[in-house]
Amino acid sequence: MTFTLVEKADRIAWVTLNRPEKLNALNNEVLEELEQIFADLEQDAEVGVVVLTGAGEKAFVAGADIAELRTLDTAGARVQALRGQAVYQRIESLPKPVIAAVNGFALGGGCELALACHIRIASETARFGLPEVSLGLIPGYGGTQRLPRLVGKGVALDMILSGDMVPAADALRMGLVSRVVPAADLKAAATKLAKTILSRGPLALRSALACVNEGIEMPQDQGLQYEAAMFGLLAATQDMQEGTGAFLEKRPAAFKGL
Repeated sequence: MTFTLVEKADRIAWVTLNRPEKLNALNNEVLEELEQIFADLEQDAEVGVVVLTGAGEKAFVAGADIAELRTLDTAGARVQALRGQAVYQRIESLPKPVIAAVNGFALGGGCELALACHIRIASETARFGLPEVSLGLIPGYGGTQRLPRLVGKGVALDMILSGDMVPAADALRMGLVSRVVPAADLKAAATKLAKTILSRGPLALRSALACVNEGIEMPQDQGLQYEAAMFGLLAATQDMQEGTGAFLEKRPAAFKGL
């Protein structure tokens, strides 16, 4: 059975978690599908931006399959965490922008999945949370690492230690998401953002992603050197000549990724 749908149009790939009857909860089959889908999308020259969302109105992803988790012992749980982390790392390291369009609940592994995306936009009805401590666990798919880097240590610990849900408005205030829109407008807002990104230089997008993803793990001086090196490489591209020429000539740029 396929739990993840992929639709492609206008260089945008829509990846939809499709278990609405289970609030799109994650299980091993879903993780396997996500890993293969994002491996394929990385190689797909016809796709420039990916939008990840959940089927239905209630949930983006409501978390992991608790019945599946309950069967794990120490060794199995560690393997499971590493497995989920590897899939999410593939998403985060994709050299194409990934937008999470969060509709409804993004809890546990679902919140961690949104954190692995490059940009998060949410409907007004979205709710975020890492409730694992209420199950006697901790976030295992990267939540303890990505959330503090995104919102700061104190705010992250508040969410992780309380296990409380955060409404969309608070998620926007703390920087967990960058945009909040009415639920009916979420798909249109994600599409508009994706098309805006697609109008930019593809080599520049890839380099910007690399600078942020790699540089955030470096000392600032080293990150600045990395940024300068990328800036220099881009200066030698046809896209840079096209982009600067288009600006000076007051016309839209026609980037070719060269």
